[in-house]
Amino acid sequence: MKNIAVLGSTGSIGRQTLEIVQAHPGLLNVVALAAGRNNLDLLAKQVRLFQPTVVSVPDAAAARQLTDVLGTQSSSVQVVLGQQGLIEAASCEAVQTVVTGLVGFLGVLPTVAAIRAGKTIALANKETLVAAGSVIMPLCRKHKSRIVPVDSEHSAIFQSLSGYAAADIAKVILTASGGPFRTWSKEMIANATVDDALRHPNWSMGPKVTIDSATLMNKGLEVIEARWLFDVPPERIRVMIHPQSILHSAVEFTDGSIVGQMGVPDMRLPIHYALFYPERIGSSTVPRLDLVQAATLTFEEPDLLRFPCLALAQAVAGEQNTLPAVLNAANEVAVAAFIAGAINFPGIPRLIEQVLNQHKPTNQPSLDDILEADRWTRQVCNELTGAVVQK
Repeated sequence: MKNIAVLGSTGSIGRQTLEIVQAHPGLLNVVALAAGRNNLDLLAKQVRLFQPTVVSVPDAAAARQLTDVLGTQSSSVQVVLGQQGLIEAASCEAVQTVVTGLVGFLGVLPTVAAIRAGKTIALANKETLVAAGSVIMPLCRKHKSRIVPVDSEHSAIFQSLSGYAAADIAKVILTASGGPFRTWSKEMIANATVDDALRHPNWSMGPKVTIDSATLMNKGLEVIEARWLFDVPPERIRVMIHPQSILHSAVEFTDGSIVGQMGVPDMRLPIHYALFYPERIGSSTVPRLDLVQAATLTFEEPDLLRFPCLALAQAVAGEQNTLPAVLNAANEVAVAAFIAGAINFPGIPRLIEQVLNQHKPTNQPSLDDILEADRWTRQVCNELTGAVVQK
């Protein structure tokens, strides 16, 4: 029996994680759940079904709403609040593996707490390594904590590297679907609506990640994440458009061999792998790939003129300062501003570039430096957009 905590339990990653838990009674046990205020009814259903001992919600109002829905069952659950609540859920003594399905910078401090507690991190929150990779990876080594990536691309690389070291790598190949605008002209993309950007051709994800896929910022963030996870310089990480999303990523080794991982575009596969790592356990919940049905796999170079967010991320990927944290925070606010109608789609990279140019980076940053860079960026972005679109 493996005890787990699921941070972001009502989101896409969290819901699929709990599907896998349900399919494997006796192998996985939910000790802690954490969710936002937008879906407390679902959280209450999850609490009833999985009976965790700790549940984290954003504030006292959300806690009252949750306990009202749970009724008498609330007496058997410790409800904790806010950022400190997330930290308590992530570092709960009984937990062995923490699934970090939180979206954005919110995942950094709970992940740090889990690492300090020596947990295995099933990492779906790429922003943690983007903003704070220079702090997170040394911390993992210090506390003997392991990160098993849940992103399909990084899971593929992790699996492809099994038995090999960074010195064996010639190149990491990160594949990208190309998102909903892969075949759109620059002029068409400039007029894209929120609904257009949310129509991902292959994957079912939350709105922030889906918009990131439309701008290709998602792939830029993954370049930075891969740099830290696999100790590979960014210039040896190649992004390749693969519209079918069957080859989830690959590694080219020094001898010229390319080893990759394939599967249907379904997040349950990398989640399942991370939950049971290092074992491989069969599951009826994970769909199977039929290579004959897949038929044709194609690959293209990304167009940095149509997708400048990828170029912005690649430009800061090698930095050992606060610029990646600024990139991440500016992107979070820009995406929220686009969804809120405060800026248009091309305004996302414009805002990010403007804030990057204004920032005076701190070299070899501490965690406090990164937290301050994040705070500064959000303040500047909200001033530039003329509206507070994300705190």
